[in-house]
Amino acid sequence: MLVIRPITEADFPALMRCAEESGHGFTSLPVDEKLIRGKIRHSMESFGKEVTTPGTEGYLMIAEDTEAGEVVGTTGIEAAIGLDVPFYSYHISKVVHASRKLGVHNVVELLTFGNNYTGCSEVCTLFLRPEYREGSNGRLLSKCRFLMMGEHPQRFAKTVVAEMRGVSDEEGHSPFWEWLKEHFFSIEFTHADYLVGVGQKGFIADLMPKLPIYVSLLSNEAQAVIGQVHEKTRPALRLLEKEGFTNHGYAAIFDAGPTVECDLLNIESVRHAFHCSVEIGAHTSSSEYLISNTRFRNFRAVAGKVAVDRELNRARITLEMAEALQVSDGDTIRLVAQ
Repeated sequence: MLVIRPITEADFPALMRCAEESGHGFTSLPVDEKLIRGKIRHSMESFGKEVTTPGTEGYLMIAEDTEAGEVVGTTGIEAAIGLDVPFYSYHISKVVHASRKLGVHNVVELLTFGNNYTGCSEVCTLFLRPEYREGSNGRLLSKCRFLMMGEHPQRFAKTVVAEMRGVSDEEGHSPFWEWLKEHFFSIEFTHADYLVGVGQKGFIADLMPKLPIYVSLLSNEAQAVIGQVHEKTRPALRLLEKEGFTNHGYAAIFDAGPTVECDLLNIESVRHAFHCSVEIGAHTSSSEYLISNTRFRNFRAVAGKVAVDRELNRARITLEMAEALQVSDGDTIRLVAQ
């Protein structure tokens, strides 16, 4: 059984392996031992804090195969982005250049650099090892964050965003970055991506063009990938879109991948989740759910079959599931249908 739980210091080797396997463009998990250890410490401190409003907390969780005793993935939430380190993005907009006298009317797109998502919560750092990308594992790893956020909304912002990885090849070359590099940055995409991952974002404000960029001036290759996602990111984007996330015209500054957003209370897995009292025992139900306990520091989430009685607000779960969730008879759990 796959169980989601908060990360601990003992998970460092597994998280490093996830960082190494995630590839180029996975900015939130760079291959840097000092940074990874810092992320783990920050997460442990964040889970231990008493919080009434979202701040700089970062919550990092891992997916553990309980049978193999092996960490196979990771997922995370930033409570409020842009408060300690700037969160930059492009806003894609349109302007009209027209002349009645000449009968000319042109609509052109602009990329405007800014910090529009400051203070929003971000779901991030989603990675699952390839051999586990089957069944409900991916949905559990992504949606467990919404079970947590719905149960503890005071810790998160009204708006939730997700910055999706943009288009790049296996060597880490981004068509969008190639144009930026030629005109403004003069460093490789992988280097810039790494600097952002380790929190060294000062060069962005120093070198990024301050005035809006006319999209028509970019290379054809760069224009073609604006708002497009990396091939490996498409399943994650589809899942978020089913949850109600949409693109409001924002893109990442390096690879131009889309940034999608949704109000926390409008996320499908928040809106349709419900509570039940636990009954432990065998059952024959075939109904599949994502389930979490209602604790925070000891948060646990799993996926599986549950016999739900909505009239009595009871849910019968197996002993294995109860042990994974660390719940007993009579405890409350949060569920959402898969």
